[in-house]
Amino acid sequence: MLDIRFIRKNFDLVVKALQQRNSSLDLAEYQDLDNKRRTLLQEVEALKMERNRASEQVARMKKQGQDPGDLFAELGRLSQKIKELDKQLKQVEEEVQEWILSIPNIPHESVPVGKDEQDNKEEKKWGDKPSFDFAPKEHWEIGVSLGGLDFDRAAKITGSRFALYWGWAARLERALINFMLDVQTNENGYTEVLPPVIVNRASMTATGQLPKFEQDLFKLENWDYYLIPTAEVPVTNIHRNEVLEEKDLPLAYVAYTPCFRSEAGSYGKDTKGIIRQHQFNKIELVRFVHPDNSYQELETLLGHAESILQKLKLHYRVVTLCTGDLGFSAAKTYDIEVWLPGQGKYREISSCSNFEDFQARRANIKFKPKNSKKARFVHTLNGSGLAVGRTMVAILENYQQADGSVLVPEVLRPYLGGLEKIEPKKEK
Repeated sequence: MLDIRFIRKNFDLVVKALQQRNSSLDLAEYQDLDNKRRTLLQEVEALKMERNRASEQVARMKKQGQDPGDLFAELGRLSQKIKELDKQLKQVEEEVQEWILSIPNIPHESVPVGKDEQDNKEEKKWGDKPSFDFAPKEHWEIGVSLGGLDFDRAAKITGSRFALYWGWAARLERALINFMLDVQTNENGYTEVLPPVIVNRASMTATGQLPKFEQDLFKLENWDYYLIPTAEVPVTNIHRNEVLEEKDLPLAYVAYTPCFRSEAGSYGKDTKGIIRQHQFNKIELVRFVHPDNSYQELETLLGHAESILQKLKLHYRVVTLCTGDLGFSAAKTYDIEVWLPGQGKYREISSCSNFEDFQARRANIKFKPKNSKKARFVHTLNGSGLAVGRTMVAILENYQQADGSVLVPEVLRPYLGGLEKIEPKKEK
């Protein structure tokens, strides 16, 4: 969240940022509430000072043997008035806090101003698009024809937007998870963690999912617990309400988790295949970094996510999200979009974001500078490293062959017992 003092001092800047984000929030209501809060606070403090003076006078009168009866009545009146104003102040402060939690982060100055994804800025491309001498199929056709993906039985078990993986598909999913974790831990210096996939309201609020995105979450009945939409939530909250040592920064964690999203608002989008599921696997990268170099750290994080696609030899591009497409908590985000020849388009496979101190302020995560007595908020970063299901989609579509088989990327073969090709089952 934003610092309330920052909002007061930079009110016009915050209003401009909301406009650039195409936000419908009207900060005039918030400003009125904040002014009311400050007026009530001043009135309460003045009355408490008056009560303190009256109490001191009562003590003096008692000491001098005088009757403070009239002052007792005045003290009662003051105490009652303070009690009433304290109640009003508490209510207004809660409303102000709700407002602050609803205000998105300020976009970094390098973020392009734009309305939606059409205004995102392409930064670079890696590799070449594969060429085919046949019409490439989409991943769900390939997965079903090879007997690896079963959507009908998944719908019977649960419902739409779920998939059942058979044989090679289940093995490939597991191979991708292990491969991604190995790269990030062995080559890029991340510490692997395995967090809970059920979290409490405080954890969701700390990372910015609540209160704004409650409709996108799966909530457990009769519990104030939620299924995580991403490992960013539990991993960021590892250090909630902690003061870290400056010498330990950056802290870099990688986690595999299943993720759960209701996909509210996506009705009719990506209804086929495994692009947009209610349940999916993801490898998440989370970094706690020093505020002075968090944008260099963002470039580092981006490179770590890119390394997976490069090892898999999958063509992709990197785009900077414009202000209108930027996530609620992010100050800047790079999307990595992998090329899908079956669909003939780029699709997002990772988002790498710098939240600056937006999440750290909500979660109260600080560090102690060695030459200062005052603790500072860390900057938090996260990125997918990668979305596992979408990586499988990219492999199926990019490595498909004319005979219906799919080549296994060389880097994955050791994870699949040397398997080089996924082939249709031969008829007996």
